[in-house]
Amino acid sequence: MNGSLVFVIWIVTVVMIANVLRAWIKQKTVKPEENVEIQETIAKIDKLEERIKVLERIITENRFDLKSEIDSL
Repeated sequence: MNGSLVFVIWIVTVVMIANVLRAWIKQKTVKPEENVEIQETIAKIDKLEERIKVLERIITENRFDLKSEIDSL
């Protein structure tokens, strides 16, 4: 009787550990939908950075300064 009780406790322990490990692995995996969303966000950020670079280049050009001086007269 003592041996069967140890066996039952051992089986219950193994099943509980397996369930915890399965939940942990499931939580750690990245879902494909989230990955696509992250890639889209990164693409948008890259586009915005490029637009900011263009705007900075336009503002720092000499013609912009000249135009603003003419407009101020």
